[in-house]
Amino acid sequence: MPRNAVTRIPAAPADVAQHHFESEFTFETDCADVHEAMASADPGFVLLDVRAPSHFAAGHVPGAVNLPHGKIIRSKLSDYPDDTLFVVYCDGPHCNGASRGAARLAALGRPVKKMAGGIHGWELDGFCLAKGW
Repeated sequence: MPRNAVTRIPAAPADVAQHHFESEFTFETDCADVHEAMASADPGFVLLDVRAPSHFAAGHVPGAVNLPHGKIIRSKLSDYPDDTLFVVYCDGPHCNGASRGAARLAALGRPVKKMAGGIHGWELDGFCLAKGW
């Protein structure tokens, strides 16, 4: 077998790989799953757009609440029960705002997942954005 950057380090054993990849679903969800859930009467989570208000107003996932990641503090979450699941998103793969927001929520003891792809992924999947507030 040729040795290159891909093959130099062997793949993990199948059972280890299975555990690793399945555990990713405890941290992330995707745009299609969020879209489907948001179409229901009770999606089971609060969708947080953690970008700046100006970006939110220019276009956001319908039903999302704007709470910039730097403003995520205990008092801003007081209207939500402690077991509320939050799903956070930002611009997309080139932006770490969703990870920053998720880390802040986790530090406050809140359940959280990140919507992989952010706004960029949402639009790539063909879903519409809402504008304004």
